[in-house]
Amino acid sequence: MSAEENKALVRRFVEEFWNEGNTTAADELMVIDAAIHMPTGEVVDLDGLKSFAGTWRESFPDWHSTFEELIAEGDRVAERWTGRGTHRGELQGIPPTGKRVEVPGSVFYRIVGGKIVEFRGQLDMMSLMQQLGAVPHSEQPEPLAP
Repeated sequence: MSAEENKALVRRFVEEFWNEGNTTAADELMVIDAAIHMPTGEVVDLDGLKSFAGTWRESFPDWHSTFEELIAEGDRVAERWTGRGTHRGELQGIPPTGKRVEVPGSVFYRIVGGKIVEFRGQLDMMSLMQQLGAVPHSEQPEPLAP
């Protein structure tokens, strides 16, 4: 597949899977044994990714991911995104706050034969936790004396 076709596949995956909450899109667009590396560092299978997405959507029912950059070369696609949503359900023991969040992240994909075979996601979890009030915002460090 061309770089443009690979980018189109990623756009479709993000729109259908993350933005619309259609977890069956993963069955169509990913291989069954895709290597899925979550922002937490854990490696999950396809069902694990779908479970995560379902839980995420329960926490942020209006979640929407916007592309900031999408770059493709060979069988790789790099996506930089910003996700936005309202915290309406429990997240990792944090009760719903009703706060609107805006969180940056990135995903690196590898695509073979028109299917995603590798997914490596990153999410600025510290920023998310600060916006939810679960972690205090850090103070700017004092400049070092000359």
